[in-house]
Amino acid sequence: HVQLVESGGGSVQAGGSLKLSCTSSEYRVRAGCMAWFRQAPGKEREGVASSGDRTAYADAVKGRFTISRDNTKPTLYLQMNNLKAEDTAMYYCASDLGRWFCRGLVPSGWPYWGQGTQVTVS
Repeated sequence: HVQLVESGGGSVQAGGSLKLSCTSSEYRVRAGCMAWFRQAPGKEREGVASSGDRTAYADAVKGRFTISRDNTKPTLYLQMNNLKAEDTAMYYCASDLGRWFCRGLVPSGWPYWGQGTQVTVS
């Protein structure tokens, strides 16, 4: 069982910044694509950014969010700057264990998920 644990969420004013982290005790996650997704109340889960064979961002966050990873730990990060009210959501980390080529910023098909961390922008 692959466990992913997100942290770093919180409440922030519009224009502020937060940095999310996603850690795993499973070393094999370093060999696979990882991504951040988010889900706002009443909305479908949507992709935010992915890191693997390439780095990809949703249009809504380009220029404001930066995904990075430290494979020595392994840990996935999401630096979020210039936050907006519409960024309010539960943010989830996902791992495609062992598959380095990213499948895209769609929720379907990702085998492993964290429990999420709440981000609230007011």
